[in-house]
Amino acid sequence: QVQLVESGGGLVQAGGSLRLSCAASGRTFSNYNMGWFRQVPGKEREFVAAINWSLGSTYYTDSVKGRFTISRVNTKNTLYLQMNSLKPEDTAIYYCAAHPRTRNIATREYDYWGQGTQVTVSS
Repeated sequence: QVQLVESGGGLVQAGGSLRLSCAASGRTFSNYNMGWFRQVPGKEREFVAAINWSLGSTYYTDSVKGRFTISRVNTKNTLYLQMNSLKPEDTAIYYCAAHPRTRNIATREYDYWGQGTQVTVSS
């Protein structure tokens, strides 16, 4: 089983930046594709970005393309989400997630989840 712990959330003004981190433990990090999701209370969880195990492919939801960058450092067992030009509508709890690298990353079905980190963007 993979344990995931997010950090880096906080309060930022519109137009600002934050970098989220997700520390993984328990299994070999490079055996997993990784993703970021976000959720606003009362709404469904939303896919944000994903990166495959070998760093060869990244995927983004349209609303964050050009503003967010997903990355990972397998030797540090860490996933990142660099968020620039933040907007109030980016306010949410952000979760990192993992699934085995043998699964098609396009399915966006994840087995392991962190506890989330709050991101609040003020206008």
